[in-house]
Amino acid sequence: MTAAALLEVGSLERRFGGLVAVDGLSFAVAEGEIVSLIGPNGAGKTTAFNVVTGIYPPSGGAIRFAGEDLRGLPPHRVCARGIGRTFQNLRIFPNMTVLENVLVGLTLSNGASLVSAILRLPSERREELRLRDEALALVRLLELEGVQDQLARHLPYGDQRRVEIARALAAKPRLLMLDEPAAGMNPAEIDDLNALIRRLRDELTKTVLLVEHHMSVVMGISDRVIVMDHGRKIAEGTPGQVKADPRVIEAYLGTAAAA
Repeated sequence: MTAAALLEVGSLERRFGGLVAVDGLSFAVAEGEIVSLIGPNGAGKTTAFNVVTGIYPPSGGAIRFAGEDLRGLPPHRVCARGIGRTFQNLRIFPNMTVLENVLVGLTLSNGASLVSAILRLPSERREELRLRDEALALVRLLELEGVQDQLARHLPYGDQRRVEIARALAAKPRLLMLDEPAAGMNPAEIDDLNALIRRLRDELTKTVLLVEHHMSVVMGISDRVIVMDHGRKIAEGTPGQVKADPRVIEAYLGTAAAA
């Protein structure tokens, strides 16, 4: 593993009974990179995300973040270490407003004590105002200020995706893991998403690891691309290198098409 890497995954395995969903996966993500994890349906991409973020324990292998072993940590402790994520299937609070959804993500930043919260001391009020200001800044960053007081379930799908990203950013992660962020978006929304991810890296110094099926996203913003098939890594390189790799073409199109 590379000492300079922010996230290091080595020989990672995840088994479900006799099914090997992730099979000896190794890769590293350096601070400040945008890295895409791609592959056909069922390749094991989301399972790998779930293992890294503590939803599933690994069956074998190593996971290190900023030099710290993450194996065995539950999701909330992984988040506290500096990893935020979104999900393939939206996980927002539909009956809460946009602003309230983002405020949920700021839970780790709440510096108020239990006593001050119960007694509603001035320090608790100051902390509420501080968190609200932080949430509003994220709402503006994600260009959601016009709908901040609407219930999340009333928003178009693309905006709901932005709410989930804003909530993940609220935890102040060093690494942001996005699972199919462009799912359900139209071409204009995808262009906006590409610009947003670049801003997160360039302006907020976030490192980004994403699973994505839209090749316009992958090829447009990635520094490196990692390709999985049947739980294994079959290729890694720049977008141009991966796009031309015969193993990748075969995995996506089949042997006859590749020939």
